[in-house]
Amino acid sequence: MITISDSANEKIKEMLAAEEAPELFLRIGVKEGGCSGFSYGMGFDDELADTDKEMEFSGLKVVVDDDSMKYLNGLIIDYKESAMGGGFTIENPNASATCGCGSSFRTATDAGKPAAAGEC
Repeated sequence: MITISDSANEKIKEMLAAEEAPELFLRIGVKEGGCSGFSYGMGFDDELADTDKEMEFSGLKVVVDDDSMKYLNGLIIDYKESAMGGGFTIENPNASATCGCGSSFRTATDAGKPAAAGEC
């Protein structure tokens, strides 16, 4: 299960509305790479695969591919405003280590494939 806070949900819906494409949904995933081994991916998509898991959060359609779900179970996505602007935050209980930029992680049982030095 993934949790998306109310503020993140509102921001994502706002961004989706700006796309003016009602068929789009939010896709969340994980791929190998990043400075810690895995990188998060979050973006809009309009194509479903047979292995996708579909979820809905207060009218927001979210899709996660089956391979990524094992790394994202329990994930919490939030959106916070600050004096420097706003941004999404990710809290992943499966991550045993994360990088300084917050977009890369590894788990206790899977280190992924870290990026080359200097790439994050």
